[in-house]
Amino acid sequence: MTPPLALDIDGTLTRPHGDGVDPRVFEVLPEWDAPVVLTTGKAFPYPVSLCHFLGIPERAVAENGGVVLVDDQLTYTGDRERARSAVEEYKSRGGALGWGAADTVNRWRETEVAVHVDGDETLLREVAADHGLEVYDTGYAYHVKTPGVSKGDGLTTAAEVLGLDVREFVAIGDSENDVTTFEVVGTSYAVSNADERAKESADTVLDDAHMDGTLAALADLEGGQAVLDRVESTER
Repeated sequence: MTPPLALDIDGTLTRPHGDGVDPRVFEVLPEWDAPVVLTTGKAFPYPVSLCHFLGIPERAVAENGGVVLVDDQLTYTGDRERARSAVEEYKSRGGALGWGAADTVNRWRETEVAVHVDGDETLLREVAADHGLEVYDTGYAYHVKTPGVSKGDGLTTAAEVLGLDVREFVAIGDSENDVTTFEVVGTSYAVSNADERAKESADTVLDDAHMDGTLAALADLEGGQAVLDRVESTER
């Protein structure tokens, strides 16, 4: 039986060097014969939009677990106002968000605030701690967020809505924020470009990076190779 998937986006469904979603995502995920939940640190609209363009049900754990959407059931667990307050203090003390005037990274973010990895990490962590918040380093940004909010808890909520045991899920990811997901699922894979915490927590570390690694993991799964073969035969 093909298992449900919990898939990170950046570094996992993307091409190398962070230059966008790998087009093979559009071939494989719509054909997957089980629920797919996108689990990401990105702002809520991003995974919802990706689901929309993939033509799959809108199932997302966004903002590191701060927002969960599954089958029209929406759950919030993060406190964005506290995060905003901390980041305002960070800026007043000389820190910068680093995204430019439009700041599309945070414009639609609902439960946390993200700071560019070139920002002052020491200052940011100090200010966040003063506000009772934590900072996640995903390799792409520093996320200022409510303690205890995680992708793993978000996926557990998603599984409950779907009527599934979260241990039925297979997770694939690349970053520190995927560790809590790896801890709650039955099977986990880290792509080869993953950070050390993700690699240490995963059941399997793949030889391939980015989408190549994700496809290798999918081929490993029961029913997975059949899905990939079906996609390849359609292309021919």
